Amino acid sequence: MALSTGARLGPYEVLSPLGTGGMGEVYKARDTRLERTVAIKVLPQHLSASTEARQRFEREAKTISQLSHPHICALYDVGNHDGVEYLVMEYLEGETLAERLVKGALPLDQTLRYGIEIAGALDTAHRQGIVHRDLKPGNVMLTKSGVKLLDFGLAKVVMPPGPPSALTSLPTMAAGRSLTQEGTILGTFQYMAPEQLEGKEADVRTDIFAFGTALYEMATGNKAFSGASQASLVSSIMTAVPPPISSVQPMSPPALDRVVQTCLAKDPENRWQTAHDVMLQLKWVAEGGSLAGVPALVTARRRTRERLGWILAAVFLAAAGLLATIHFREAPPETRAARFFITPPDQTTIGLGPAAPQAALSPDGRFLAMSLASADRKRNLWLRPIDSVAIQMLAGTEDASLPFWSPNSRSIGFFALGKLKTISISGGSPQSLCDVSTAPNGASWSRDGLILFSSAGRGLSRVSASGGVATAVTTLDRRREEHFHAFPQFLPDGRRFLYFVLCTKRDASGIYVGSLESEERRQVLRTDVRAIYAPPGFLLFLRRGTLMAQPFDPNRLRLTGEPVRIAEDIAYNPINGRNTVTVSDNGVLAYRTGTGTGMPMSELVWFDRDGQRIGLAAGRGYFMRPNLSPDQQRVVVNRIDLREDVRDLWIIDLVRATVSRLTFGPSTQTSAVWSPDGARIVFSSDRDGTYGLYEKLATGAGGEQALIRSETPKSPSDWSADGRFIVYDEVNPKTGTDLWVLPLFGDRKPMPFLRTEFNESESHFSPDGRWMAYVSDESGRREIYIQAFPPSNAKWQISTDGGSFPKWRGDGKELFYLSPDQKLMSVEIQSDSTLHAGKPRILFEARFFNIPITPYTVSADGQRFLIVTPTEEESNTAPLTLILNWTAELKKR
Repeated sequence: MALSTGARLGPYEVLSPLGTGGMGEVYKARDTRLERTVAIKVLPQHLSASTEARQRFEREAKTISQLSHPHICALYDVGNHDGVEYLVMEYLEGETLAERLVKGALPLDQTLRYGIEIAGALDTAHRQGIVHRDLKPGNVMLTKSGVKLLDFGLAKVVMPPGPPSALTSLPTMAAGRSLTQEGTILGTFQYMAPEQLEGKEADVRTDIFAFGTALYEMATGNKAFSGASQASLVSSIMTAVPPPISSVQPMSPPALDRVVQTCLAKDPENRWQTAHDVMLQLKWVAEGGSLAGVPALVTARRRTRERLGWILAAVFLAAAGLLATIHFREAPPETRAARFFITPPDQTTIGLGPAAPQAALSPDGRFLAMSLASADRKRNLWLRPIDSVAIQMLAGTEDASLPFWSPNSRSIGFFALGKLKTISISGGSPQSLCDVSTAPNGASWSRDGLILFSSAGRGLSRVSASGGVATAVTTLDRRREEHFHAFPQFLPDGRRFLYFVLCTKRDASGIYVGSLESEERRQVLRTDVRAIYAPPGFLLFLRRGTLMAQPFDPNRLRLTGEPVRIAEDIAYNPINGRNTVTVSDNGVLAYRTGTGTGMPMSELVWFDRDGQRIGLAAGRGYFMRPNLSPDQQRVVVNRIDLREDVRDLWIIDLVRATVSRLTFGPSTQTSAVWSPDGARIVFSSDRDGTYGLYEKLATGAGGEQALIRSETPKSPSDWSADGRFIVYDEVNPKTGTDLWVLPLFGDRKPMPFLRTEFNESESHFSPDGRWMAYVSDESGRREIYIQAFPPSNAKWQISTDGGSFPKWRGDGKELFYLSPDQKLMSVEIQSDSTLHAGKPRILFEARFFNIPITPYTVSADGQRFLIVTPTEEESNTAPLTLILNWTAELKKR
């Protein structure tokens, strides 16, 4: 929102732009009432919609309004003009201290004078209970009348030191919860105190540390702490001690070293405790001249005094030079990793469970992209610079998930509304690249401008970063019972890549390496959870929630050495292999922790047709695939024991409110369907190595009868109302997922219902047995279809924008399904000699459990829906943990 010359903000006329920053645009302007020149700071348009940005802007105005000091920039006015928030401040002519330091160190007298003035300004602010929190040379203006302290946008009101009576002088003291909390980093890295880097609470001593870094830079022309990367810079601040000022400027007073070194103490308790103390020390140094702090010399009043002074100076210089030489020849201090937290803004959470990879670090380590859900559960992409508290929502990114970065760190890729999209972080609208037919499972962007991506139930596909037609790169190996290929990541050569394969046979699940130039692939790590490559040559993976790093050769494509533990209690999801671990190319690592495995707990909740919660069937568990009994009094459900890694069937009696286990054993039992009389249950089990069909009495009594055993996985979908047929899915190595029917009469020989080159699944008989609803991806995405049963050439597409999990109403006159954006849909069905389908309409949007497994069932009258719903724990308020210079952790193990 650039203001043009002549624009008006109330009585102020814009004359020219002065500069821009992360939180404001500053203009030179004329006050038409008082005929004076002023500076106007305007909240940028892209931040005006942010509650946090407006609060920070208002906070700056309130903060400055409390301060009256000759070395603090004065606030004249605040206003709002046509929705534009602005501050009117004193117009200053001069240059910032940062601009001056480009030319080198300041003369000693200027260093001391400016330092005394800054300390005095800080003392005034601190006595008003205000901590600046972003003191740096860029926020100090040098004018003819001295320094002016600027930018209190990060300032915080704290309880000032002093007797209780001082409280009466604080009518604007902030009450209740502050806008920033412990665990959040605020300020600019180069001048941050160690406690800020650790996300701890800031107080006046935090400003004193920053003031010490500025004093050091003024006196030497060098920054107090430096590093080749953010990780090494933070490590330097946390552990290193800057060379003495006297080693850089030998004629500087030793007492100045003492003042600065005390400011820069790592422990706040060891620093000067007030800015007033620092100001008095600097005044004493200024009065004592270059020998301040040196023991007084007994000298005679004669001409040899001057000669002795020169001799002493020469000796001092030689000694200082020797000490400097020794210092710089010493080994540099040990590099350490630094941990801190990043918490989402108020009223937002990192969505879809703590294990969902909804955060991604840019390759250069400067930014963190996050998919955040607001209070109304709508998701958008947010951009957070690592070295700043400012966070910005990217417009046009509604429903965004699974962000990933371009190699140059200038653009973000993401999935939204059935599309693969990209957006530049410098602004502009998102660009849609291609359709994504099913639930996405991660992507990677190569240096050659290709994007490799995955979707549920499929192999990997590729598309140009400028958009176009997606083509297949890998295909599922049905003989190995592969469910999906996911979370691809290009290796440094830009042609080979790692990806995660989830298989029924667990020994085949793991991390594989593939290539854009051949179909060859091989497993490099056996695991049930996604892993990532981390420069300069490590594979980061999980072992039951512990993050491990093992050397990995990206050229020879093999692991070497031994794995080393990096962090504990990482959230992960054993159902879909997800975790939130992300790493930059230069040593920044981020992850999320979670209780247990990090898989969000769920409950079985009844909803009406308006989406209103009307009852609870079962609470706090890991549930999947609920199926209501024909008499509506029981529910059979998959329940997972994550501690034992066991998946069994349980029966919930809705009348007596009891829960009982139906199946037992180390194998997996899943996908249960009821017989029409509710006496028996057919389910899928892998007890013989491959999923087959088994039958058991619903009472749990007796043994289990095998209906079909074979070499290909099978999973029942429905049992016809007349009891004569069971329809099931079969995974075929050649044709994908097909639909088969098992007759329960005659020779009981299975027969194909749909066996095509496409994937068909989730089939359900109509109540009268004449029709079959199912899901197929023949159009390029999953849609709902209906065909006659027995099959004929006629079929009808029911959904129009994608769909899954079809369910019939008890009278066959309505079909329900779930849309890709988590809406429960309804379609009226009429049938006589043929079938007539109405237009799909939305019933409601629900918080479905976010895995591609049947998440709901419906009552016979179509008035109630039993949905697997994430518990409130899934709101995910847990922050992200960031480690700067994470490879330093390897040296400690």
